[in-house]
This record gives sequence, structure tokens and C-alpha cells, in this order.
Amino acid sequence: MNLLRDVSLDALTAFAEFAEDGNFSRAAIRLHLSQPALHTKIAKLGRAVGRPLYVRRGRTIEITPEGRRVQRHAREIAASMAMLQDELLGKNVVQPVTLAAGEGAFLYLLGQGLKAHLSDRSHVLQLVTADGAAAVEAVRSGRAHLGIACLETVPRDLAVEPFTRVGQVLAFPKKHAFASRRSIRLKDIAGSGLILPPVGRPHRTMLSQMLQSAQVHCEVAVEASGWEVMLHLVRLGMGLAVVNACCRIPAGVVARPMPELPALQYLIFSRKEGVSGAASALKKNLLASANAWKEAS
Repeated sequence: MNLLRDVSLDALTAFAEFAEDGNFSRAAIRLHLSQPALHTKIAKLGRAVGRPLYVRRGRTIEITPEGRRVQRHAREIAASMAMLQDELLGKNVVQPVTLAAGEGAFLYLLGQGLKAHLSDRSHVLQLVTADGAAAVEAVRSGRAHLGIACLETVPRDLAVEPFTRVGQVLAFPKKHAFASRRSIRLKDIAGSGLILPPVGRPHRTMLSQMLQSAQVHCEVAVEASGWEVMLHLVRLGMGLAVVNACCRIPAGVVARPMPELPALQYLIFSRKEGVSGAASALKKNLLASANAWKEAS
């Protein structure tokens, strides 16, 4: 096997695009190729590498660890080629650094760290909105240098550090009877209508398990995604919502802690082989401001 001889940049680029979502049809459309042509490129690449790049599990396609390494390598080559082209054209070359995190993290947790990092204009900052598993895959694939998320399981193939812990609060209209209380217990919300994320989302699953364990029944008033939307619906009087304590509580809404609910551990993660100087600087700035949200809340 001679990768320099047998592997083309075109094939690497094609596989990196396919590995984004493991779908031949969509990747072929994005690459302006026929599906048979894309199949041929990826099959030839797999033979050259000598390892399976993906496996089929029923109707789904799963990229193998070797496939993720190839995808990451392809992205690194593409980024290096782009920088070389800019250098040859005499352009000012700026090293980009990419962070993947959820919308809530960007809105409430990361502002101070990002602001501190941007005081150094030598790096371009790219933000990718990706929750949980999507942020992990963005880092694994090389689409992001760093990721921040709450994770159900800690990925052993990544370098992971604690970032910050966030409690949970119950949000309700200002005129609600709960406004006089300092904290809310699960039994207090029995029979209430809750604004919840869709079934299958981690927050919905956690809350359902906690209510079931406490033998507390609540009604689903509205299903909605995103803390901002949920809090807006609370303000409109459409129900109560359990949200992260770092959320910005709008006027007309009150939030009280729910000590029976577990605090959420946010993690910051990267590839084990290390990160670039720009990504290392971003990580340092983010960690230095990890708990700044507590002062602002």
C-alpha cells in the first residue's frame, strides 16, 4: 500500500463530504456527482487505505473510526491547501479555529470567553451550532477543533475536561403562586402543564425519569425546542418550564431553583492528539471564563 500513490485528493474530498451524514444520495448532490461515481471513488479509497471506512447497520451507515481519521485528514489537507493558495496570492493568511456547541451554550455560557478570545484579531473564529452527539462528531471528523456540551457518556477517544456545572430552575409567570417561594420541589408541580422539548431529547428524558421516580404526574402543555422559545411561551402564560439556571429570564417571568434535579456538567473536548495554537488559545480563554455566567445571573 502506498497512500501517496494510490489516494487522490479528489477521493479524500468526496469521502469527507459523504462522511458528514453517511448518505450517498445527499453527498452526490452536494458534490455534483452521480451516485455510482461516488460509490466508485469511496470504494477505491477504501481499498487503498486497506480498512473499511464505513459499515452498514440495517438502513443506516456508520462511519468507522478509521473512516473518521480519513475524514479528518481530508479536512486538514483542504484547509492547508486553502491557506497555501492565499499565501501564493499574497493574501493575509489567518488561521481559523472552530468551536462546536449548542445554541444555549453560545447564548448563555460562552460570551465572555469568546469576547476575550476575539480581542486577539490574529485568528478567525468559526462557530458551529451542534448539540451533544453532533458536537462530538464535529470534533471527531475535524470539522471543529473544540466542542462544548453536556454528554450522557464521556467519549474515550477524545480529550475531555470539565467546563462548568449548571443547575436547573422552574420558570413561571411573575404572578404565579410559586413567586413567593425560594425553591420548588417536584411534588409542587404535580398536575401542572409543562412546556417540554420533543420526545427523545435528553432534557425531556431526564425530566420524565425524575418525575416518574417521584411519582409526580404533569401534563404536556406545549412541545418546543430551545430555551429562548420555551421561556417566551412561559411569558405568554402557556405553561411552566424547567430550564438551565444559566438562561436569561425575560421580563414577566420568575425562576426558582429545583434542588431535586441534577446539575448538568458541561464538558470541553478536543482530539487527543492535541490542538493548534489558535485552538489552544481559545480553550484557555473559554476555561478562564467558564463560570462567568454565574456572576451575570
